[in-house]
Amino acid sequence: MAGVVALVDYGSGNLRSAEKALLRAAAGLVHPPAIVTTDDPDAIAAADAVVLPGVGAFSACRQALTARAGVTEAIEAAARGRGAPFLGICVGMQLMATRGLEFGDTPGLDWIAGDIARLTPEGVRNKVPHVGWNAVDYRPDAALFAGLPGGVDMYFTHSFAFSARALADVTAWTDHGGPVAAAVTRGNLAGVQFHPEKSQAAGLALLANFLEWRP
Repeated sequence: MAGVVALVDYGSGNLRSAEKALLRAAAGLVHPPAIVTTDDPDAIAAADAVVLPGVGAFSACRQALTARAGVTEAIEAAARGRGAPFLGICVGMQLMATRGLEFGDTPGLDWIAGDIARLTPEGVRNKVPHVGWNAVDYRPDAALFAGLPGGVDMYFTHSFAFSARALADVTAWTDHGGPVAAAVTRGNLAGVQFHPEKSQAAGLALLANFLEWRP
């Protein structure tokens, strides 16, 4: 994919690591896109693809995103208005939901119907937060996982997870005392709960797939 990928800067703690990983993934492509880290609404709205990172509490990330004038509207214009490929990472994925239930009830972008609810794993060994490597399985049509083995290990760190109203929106899952959504996809909109930027070669491969994605 040639063109421009906008990595949205709204103060997220994993911004720089996501930027470095996207640059590494792009460098391995025959036609690498430009990775632009920006909070400029015009640049985001015109981008060929958009990546929204995120770490921390849902409500804090939502407030930080809203505080950047015009940025939410620009993301909407690119991803939903023009159909540009979109990838949300960790809380960036969670913000795609209808609402987050951490520290109250916070409205999300409502792109994929569902709630962000606290993990309630079975078994004393399954702690919250869920931190570390865990196997991810995915549907055969999950384009972002193309070329990756089933049960590929990805790095997670989260206490809340996406509870989608339609199971068809969940394209990958992991097990942490029960099934947990690891990825959601609807059309050109995708999100991953794990951190590809911390998931070594597998994470870079997933990011490269995103950069070449033609939904």
